[in-house]
Amino acid sequence: MSRMPWISSHRAALAAAVAVPPLLTVWAAGPAQAHGAPTDPVSRVYACSPEGGAAARSAACRAAVAANGAPFTAWDNLRIANVNGRDRQVVPDGGLCSGGLSAYRGLDLARSDWPSTRLTPGATLTMRYSSTIPHTGTFQLYLTKAGYDPSRPLTWSDLPDRPFASVKDPALTNGAYRITAKLPSDRSGRHVLYTVWRNTSTPDTYYSCSDVVFPAAAGGGGGAGTATGGAGSGRSTQRAPGSAKPTKKATSSASPPASATEAAGAAGKAASGAPRAAEAPAGTPVASTGTSGAGPSAPLVAGGAAAVLLLTGGAALALRLRRR
Repeated sequence: MSRMPWISSHRAALAAAVAVPPLLTVWAAGPAQAHGAPTDPVSRVYACSPEGGAAARSAACRAAVAANGAPFTAWDNLRIANVNGRDRQVVPDGGLCSGGLSAYRGLDLARSDWPSTRLTPGATLTMRYSSTIPHTGTFQLYLTKAGYDPSRPLTWSDLPDRPFASVKDPALTNGAYRITAKLPSDRSGRHVLYTVWRNTSTPDTYYSCSDVVFPAAAGGGGGAGTATGGAGSGRSTQRAPGSAKPTKKATSSASPPASATEAAGAAGKAASGAPRAAEAPAGTPVASTGTSGAGPSAPLVAGGAAAVLLLTGGAALALRLRRR
């Protein structure tokens, strides 16, 4: 009979130790989602998300959240399954920025004050498309046609029939894909850079709108923003305080997007590929597309550490009971 308390305690300790691996599995599975969105040029969904910093407090983003009825917390989850290339049949006119999804409908507001990024016509663009884990697939980039009117809902007829760039299976580096392409040279004023990411490793297609501004033609005022990079740079050299930082972080297969850097140079110097500052009309906060090391993975590490301590304690308890 004297052995019964030891057996009971021993079984309890083992049960506690064995119960931890499922907890670890559930915890780890939570943030391991396969999502993404452009952070440079900053997309509407990211700029207006809780991670969007000052841009999220702009008039356009406040209106978008109000129209949406909820914040854009899942900025990396704007996707539709089983589109299979039928984008123009599945996504309705006036719903391109939301993908036609009611959870993102605030992104379709026709406004000319969305947080934007300054670009140079004909320059080389390096898009930073932040993603939580790697996926194969093709990125297609469209730019609204000359004469685009931002005061009207975006429709498929505002976009060319073919993308100006198509990039297949770029590498995920430091938490982001980098898609390099030469911008059309005949745009001026405010436009929408529309990105379609068609996965081949999942059935999903992702959609996003990035608002961009080109200098006005024939020496005009230049639209939103106050500074541009050198000729051919395709980027702004101005950055605002309180810049936004993506906080979605990869699982062990990918680290967060690298911190943004500004490459200054004389006119005529080629683009370095560094992220641009997002710009907006006067009085509208500016969002940067830099990154931080914070995010959902922090609780994951804490949870893992707690689980290890629990395992160690359970094993120690079982050992002490056995020695009695």
